[in-house]
Amino acid sequence: MKFSNVLATLLSVCLFLSCASRKDIAYLQDVDNQTLANTSYEPIIKSDDLLSVIVAASQPDLTIPFNLPQVQGNYQDGDSQAGIKTYLVDSEGNIDFPVIGKVKLGGLTRTQAKNLLEEKIKEYIINPSVNLRMLNYKISVLGEVNKPNTYKIVSERITILEALSLAGDLTIYGKRDNILVIREIDGKKTFNRLNLTNKDFVSSPFYYLNQNDVVLVEPNKTKMNSSVIGPNISVTISALSLITTIAIILFR
Repeated sequence: MKFSNVLATLLSVCLFLSCASRKDIAYLQDVDNQTLANTSYEPIIKSDDLLSVIVAASQPDLTIPFNLPQVQGNYQDGDSQAGIKTYLVDSEGNIDFPVIGKVKLGGLTRTQAKNLLEEKIKEYIINPSVNLRMLNYKISVLGEVNKPNTYKIVSERITILEALSLAGDLTIYGKRDNILVIREIDGKKTFNRLNLTNKDFVSSPFYYLNQNDVVLVEPNKTKMNSSVIGPNISVTISALSLITTIAIILFR
């Protein structure tokens, strides 16, 4: 009887250690039957951003001086994008634009920068149209995710949930209530924490990621403890639970 009691206690401990609570796993636990306000977002142009700017008009010949030669605009980053006309934003937020000269775009949204260029080009062309895009919009996701990597964002708009989805979601060992977002603001690195189990992070300025943001997912206590005891602890606990169950049945 004593042996059976010991085995039963050991089994209970193993089962307790192997259980996980919903509050440690589920996202957005407090949003049942609630409507959250939709927040608009547009990225801000920063120094070292690489921009594509193409000018169009009803008379194409008039736009030639405002468009860089295609051979200069070749841009390659993982896949070839021949013919794209590119401008690098300098440390002061300026680009050197044909005919117009230096134009400060740093600190503006894409729409604001597009409107500014169109206003300046209007001095030379009637009703010009400017197509402006960011070519180096990237985010990095590291830590306890299934596919850590640096991801290029074509749409220039991505939420932290979408970024984690690109990275294959958090592993079971990812700490969901303490996600770190590293962002450069005014030339300084900032470190910002988000709790993905609480709906409030949707209203955070870090819900939408900026270009070059780094998302870091920390390991939870289970992962940290397993690094001390050994990576196969879960297998060991499962095997021990099975042996304990068999022993209880045999010694009844």
